[in-house]
Amino acid sequence: MKAKLGMSPIAWWNDDLVELSDDVSLEECLRQSRSAGFTGMEKGRRFPDDPEVMLPILRAADVTLCGGWFSGTLVDEDIAANKDRIAPMIELFKAVNAPCIVYGEVGRSIQGKRDIPLARKPKLSDDEMKAYARKVTAFGEWCAEQGMPLSYHHHMAAVVETEPELDAFMVASGPGIPLLLDAGHLAFAGGDVLRAIDKHHARINHVHVKDIRRAVVDGLDRQKQSFLDAVALGAFTVPGDGSLDFGAIVQRLADHGYEGWFVVEAEQDPVANPPLKMAQVGHKELMRVMRAAGYEVETEGFPKN
Repeated sequence: MKAKLGMSPIAWWNDDLVELSDDVSLEECLRQSRSAGFTGMEKGRRFPDDPEVMLPILRAADVTLCGGWFSGTLVDEDIAANKDRIAPMIELFKAVNAPCIVYGEVGRSIQGKRDIPLARKPKLSDDEMKAYARKVTAFGEWCAEQGMPLSYHHHMAAVVETEPELDAFMVASGPGIPLLLDAGHLAFAGGDVLRAIDKHHARINHVHVKDIRRAVVDGLDRQKQSFLDAVALGAFTVPGDGSLDFGAIVQRLADHGYEGWFVVEAEQDPVANPPLKMAQVGHKELMRVMRAAGYEVETEGFPKN
């Protein structure tokens, strides 16, 4: 089985918490990640939107673009508005041969609002969830028809956060909207990562190997503290530095035949947790568990041909 290891630039620059952003260039971010062994990087705010500009940067760093976040608003807005906003991103991702676009629902979400506690996250009724799931499925089918699949990201502080919400979304949606399995977000939400893999493995097309610090997560006052408070306190980290058993998680994905990207997405203070050092820790742990699970980890970065 084949696997590829990527990173998210959120370890270097945090879009929501400026104080958690390191003052490094895109080129240095890519250099550090590649030196740690990662062959891909998801798109961040310092990436150019012109493929003619992006491709030489990726080639020079010997990495590929392995995904990137789209802020979807389908819970509130119509499909047409989201099509208009995602269309340029689809063309860019096709031009640089990215595997998928990560769909993150920001409608009604409190993930970027530090003044709203976790307990006040948005919730959908059963009927609202069914209608939302059908809408996202239709949008995913349209994106795939344009040549770029989506990957739906369940997320803390959003309308699909908990394991029951994820289950309800998956039952009501269709194969036209694949799933991004994020171990850290699901564990933070109190879910069982292995059970979710067993239930939804047929739809998983992208994986975020985000770890959590259990003591931080369990110590939160969710009636008072927000998602961003949790991030600032160090709720997230890389595999090998946190509380999740990635040996078991990766093995379960292997048992179900998952092949593709495993992306380290670990937002934290880059001063207290230097991104290069954390990238090295994450890569070492992932290589250990990947080998144990029988994966062959691809080492090629930017295609030589």
